Amino acid sequence: MKQLFIAVSVFALASCCSNQQSADQWTDAEIDQKIEEILPQLSLDEKVALCHAQSKFSTPGVARLGIPELWYSDGPHGVRMEINWDDWGHSHWTNDTATAFPVLTSLAASFNPDLAFEYGNAVAEEALYRGKDVMLGPGVNIYRSPLNGRNFEYMGEDPYLASVMAVPYIKGMQQNGVAACVKHFALNNQETWRTTVDVQVSDRALREIYLPAFEAAVREANVWSVMGSYNLYNGQHCCHNAKLNSILRNEWGFDGCVITDWGGATDTKESAENGLDIEMGTWTNGLTSSTANAYDSYYLAKPYLEAIKKGEIDSKTLDAKVRNILRLMFRTNMAKNIKHGRKGNAEHIQTALNIAREGIVLLKNDNEVLPLDAKTTKKIAVIGENATRSMMGGGSSELKTFHEVSPLEGIKSHFPNAQIVHSMGYASGPEIYGHVLPSRLNADSLQKAALEAVKDVDLVIFVGGLTKAHEQDCEGGDRRSLDLPFGQNELVEKILDVNKNMIFVLVDGNAVTMPWLDKVPAVVEAWYGGCEAGNAIADVLCGDVNPSGKLPYSFPVKLEDNAAHSFASEEVYPGLAAVDAANNHKETYKEDILVGYRWHDTKNIKPLFAFGYGLSYTTFEIQKADVKVASGKVNVKATIANTGKRDGAEVLQVYVGKPDSKVARAVKELKGFKKISIAAGASAEVSVDVPVEKLAFWNEESQKWEVEKGKYVVYVGTSSDNIAHTLEININ
Repeated sequence: MKQLFIAVSVFALASCCSNQQSADQWTDAEIDQKIEEILPQLSLDEKVALCHAQSKFSTPGVARLGIPELWYSDGPHGVRMEINWDDWGHSHWTNDTATAFPVLTSLAASFNPDLAFEYGNAVAEEALYRGKDVMLGPGVNIYRSPLNGRNFEYMGEDPYLASVMAVPYIKGMQQNGVAACVKHFALNNQETWRTTVDVQVSDRALREIYLPAFEAAVREANVWSVMGSYNLYNGQHCCHNAKLNSILRNEWGFDGCVITDWGGATDTKESAENGLDIEMGTWTNGLTSSTANAYDSYYLAKPYLEAIKKGEIDSKTLDAKVRNILRLMFRTNMAKNIKHGRKGNAEHIQTALNIAREGIVLLKNDNEVLPLDAKTTKKIAVIGENATRSMMGGGSSELKTFHEVSPLEGIKSHFPNAQIVHSMGYASGPEIYGHVLPSRLNADSLQKAALEAVKDVDLVIFVGGLTKAHEQDCEGGDRRSLDLPFGQNELVEKILDVNKNMIFVLVDGNAVTMPWLDKVPAVVEAWYGGCEAGNAIADVLCGDVNPSGKLPYSFPVKLEDNAAHSFASEEVYPGLAAVDAANNHKETYKEDILVGYRWHDTKNIKPLFAFGYGLSYTTFEIQKADVKVASGKVNVKATIANTGKRDGAEVLQVYVGKPDSKVARAVKELKGFKKISIAAGASAEVSVDVPVEKLAFWNEESQKWEVEKGKYVVYVGTSSDNIAHTLEININ
């Protein structure tokens, strides 16, 4: 055993002083062998200590054996700045900067899995440089309500799209020896009452809508850790939910660590027996005056230790957790060859720019007012607080970037010969977590200044949207309305009375209403585009980049057009007021499997903008499409022609429906897509394969996936409501 100690100790020296990289890593068999060698050397106290936090973002190692601590970081969009050891205050380091990448909604809008791989790789390299072993992301919860404060952190309303984009993100990250931690498992679809809402959902909806991206993360990407969510499912908290744990471990074969969301554990026995490995942040004020060491009072700390000693909980549960934790270490900070990362380099910034560019969605472009001619546009009024605000995520996805280009700066740099004036027009209040405060600025004065600024200019660029503040795309609180905040809709109408030449740039991570849509010539969805947001926006506005993004979720015309809000019932959203001793809120997903475009299509409710929708500065035509079934696959071949005058990229989208099904189904569901670049005047053949098994529904009686025999309809188009070809197949 002496040889083992030497190997682990040498790791610590090598990780500080070496920068060698190698593909040679521990095999699974080697890891299992080493784990069994280490287990007998650990005391009961040391094993328990591995299962809970020692600080806000770390868990202990075992110093006498050379087993290192594990360090975690928030940030699916980049590595979060350092947080204090025992509270949520910023540590105010000077070297904890990071590249700010676009939010995951923007990544999903790119419909480009290759970019997802680059994204994960770049974040992991920065995590390594900052000494992080586990990155808390990606988020793959489904966009159920447009009010959810964390939708911007996720990948839209469709489980197939979220799956296809999450897998390469995870692979790109973990190839560097940094664990992805896919979150939040599961049914974490709102921030209102997020720790007490008890979700009631059918097995079909659970399996077909809310779990596929997690399953893909485990089965296809071999994700090394999973974060449990705050909410309950069928009366049991998700961080230690027996049914979810059985699906994760027994069905999918997950061999990594289940980690709580910070404060997500609520019970020692359930945590011990239902698959939870690491408990983080239960007492969110860290060390307190009420006890000597709050970390030792976690559910998986002294209470767990005492329960094992008393024989109330089997010690085998502890060994199972330690095996998972050691396996995570051998994949990360005890890997055979350690990479050491880099940050702030040109390649990472270019990746951030590429994602921001490809994620931008052109929603409207009447009379081809876009792209703009940078040479002839002389006077521009840029209106909006978002023109100068940070374009990064909020809440736990915050970070400190060393480089950022605002929309206003991007516009100025791309229109060097234009006279550009900026006026806020509207203002949000101070960003106080958990509170909504009014702005200290006078709204009437801001409006008057904006109306004065738009007089006698060639063009108005209104940079509006949401702000990432509490109740505006932020962790900890859902939005209160689908409308734009701070009087923006009213301001847009007043500006149009003065100057009709307006382009609206929408910065957000959620759908919004647009009562002025028929009056504004052009609308661009830019998301929170990260450190290069300003350049990406300006690149699209002036035509240096032809937009190719597609919406990863539907924009309803009004809130009640969304499935979760159509019932006008608190039971469906945000949950009924507490009726039990635990003060939990019961919420029933009555829309079942009909989420997003599934609801719009099946109920024949026209959206403001459909899932998968996005315009280009050129035009495309799907000239022909054919389908055949062979070797367990549905193969769709389509010819797409670029019929315009610019090179561009289009996303072929393949949807499948099952008429006359024995169970209720959506009219159609996305089952495949492919993004392809085509030169002006050229055409290309695109091929998309759909495994027949992906046509299955979850049979609630047999508790198995079932593919029905018979006729299926294959829809080939460029959005859920723009279908060019409808084909039929038979599955025998």
